[in-house]
Amino acid sequence: MPFQIVRNDITQIQADAIVNTANPQPICGSGTDYAVYQAAGAEQLLAARQQIGILQRGEVAVTPAFALKAKYIFHAIGPRWIDGQSGEFDILTSCYQRSLDKALELGCKSIAFPLMATGVYCFPKDKALQIAIHVISAFLLEHEMNVLLVVFDRESFELSGKIFDDVASFIDDTEVHIKHADEYRYLPPMAASSRSRHFDGESVVCESASGTDALDDLLNQNNETFQQCLFRMIDARGLKDSEVYARANLDRKLFSKIRCNPDYHPKKKTAVALAIALQLDMNETTELLEKAEWALSSSSKFDIIVTYFIQKKRLIVK
Repeated sequence: MPFQIVRNDITQIQADAIVNTANPQPICGSGTDYAVYQAAGAEQLLAARQQIGILQRGEVAVTPAFALKAKYIFHAIGPRWIDGQSGEFDILTSCYQRSLDKALELGCKSIAFPLMATGVYCFPKDKALQIAIHVISAFLLEHEMNVLLVVFDRESFELSGKIFDDVASFIDDTEVHIKHADEYRYLPPMAASSRSRHFDGESVVCESASGTDALDDLLNQNNETFQQCLFRMIDARGLKDSEVYARANLDRKLFSKIRCNPDYHPKKKTAVALAIALQLDMNETTELLEKAEWALSSSSKFDIIVTYFIQKKRLIVK
């Protein structure tokens, strides 16, 4: 069958090309992006992605698939949903079209797509499904290729079932819940309770979730990791990784570990060195250290010196 919709984990699909809804920056994000990096081998895939650099929305780039059951990973930069009148439809159409064209160019016989941009980018699932089916169907009228659209959550599965009678499911709700919790556990503050999601330094509020209790809300208010906080601050300053670890006098391999590991817990001096490298003010320094479960203490001479020079803005980094 040249076109089929299935409910499954896309990292378990065997195809020549696996499409990943990627971040414009060469980083490992959450959702599908996180799942793909973990399954492929985060360090290898991140190194390959960094060689490509920043991508624009609607663009598609190719890396090896490493540990996935595929030859290639296509990194498609989807649109963030604003109001439906800011080019979102054209950008998403471009993601599907360019991926299919790239698969044809590379001689792929099969390609697997997720329902792109419907996770952290909040694109409405029904509209995203219509675009996917339209672009893929038009492509298959002229070309031979096995195309899989891999849906994951129940809403996407049920929407697909309204259009296709034979949507196969290889994953149940329990497994979806476990994988979803793992893939989105690194979302910034309030993500689980309000579905507020951050990317490219911006915040977008998706549909409200229900059934969260007070304790869950409190716990989820502080779920931005040290890694997320650090790279948010780096992106806000438009700095390159090489600039940051050179300023902080850190080894490149150590910095790579921080970028690849969402759970990375730095030593206090490492966190302070990064704060100085970014020339953070006192509030930002306190925030970054808190994410690493550290604090500047008035009982430490080192901390007193750091605090003094940050407050006086006399820490000069070259």
